[in-house]
Amino acid sequence: MRLSWVLVLAGLWPTLSPLHAQTAAQVQGANQVVVAGTVPDEATRVAVISRMRELYGADRVVDQLTLGSVVAPPQWNQYVSKLLSPSIKQVSHGQLSIQGNTVSIRGEVGNEAVRQQITSDMAQSLNPTYTIRNGLRVAVQEQAVVDQTLANRIVEFEPGSAVLRQTAWPILDEMAVAMGKLKGRKFEVIGHTDASGARAANVSLSLARAQSVKSYLIGKGLPADSMAISGLGPDQPVASNATEEGRARNRRIEFRVGS
Repeated sequence: MRLSWVLVLAGLWPTLSPLHAQTAAQVQGANQVVVAGTVPDEATRVAVISRMRELYGADRVVDQLTLGSVVAPPQWNQYVSKLLSPSIKQVSHGQLSIQGNTVSIRGEVGNEAVRQQITSDMAQSLNPTYTIRNGLRVAVQEQAVVDQTLANRIVEFEPGSAVLRQTAWPILDEMAVAMGKLKGRKFEVIGHTDASGARAANVSLSLARAQSVKSYLIGKGLPADSMAISGLGPDQPVASNATEEGRARNRRIEFRVGS
């Protein structure tokens, strides 16, 4: 299972799969919780959706779970339910991944005590066969500066390529100024695509686009070693891929502030 969310419900996504990660969806600004992925049976699907509706309200939860030929560890359903606790609401811009007996959580929390308490609670709710990877970090105000500068605008590329469109230049010029003011910070430039075409090709394209953005920002004076890049392809959509508008929103660049 993978889930991501923000405190104001500008998105929460779980993706469930005992064996492998599937796609997930974060609906920014829509005040929705999109639950997507593959689960082994109908009972699991109902249990997860019911639990999410208890936490966030039935009107906010969108069920996109599918059934697949995946094999869950013993009592996996019960452990998943325990991990979907109210404590996850304390994590913003986060992601929880449960793949078999491996649980990974990342995102931002308000302070160090919360960071440690969340993973401690998770450990106590699981048996010793589960491994927890704590990727939570204390939130930094600098992320808000970056997010507000981008202001939900899309950095556009030429179709099917990593060539920046001219419409992207002014946006990246503003981003360069904002990021340049955050002295000493590291950044991650993350490329995303829609779900059209082969996943492997989309992952490669998203990485190439992130590299193009990094190169542009280097040209604006940002140090090369201050930026890491990654490409997630179609795996973390913010809108439905069933419409052109949704696909356009999914083709995006994301900026994250590190330490």
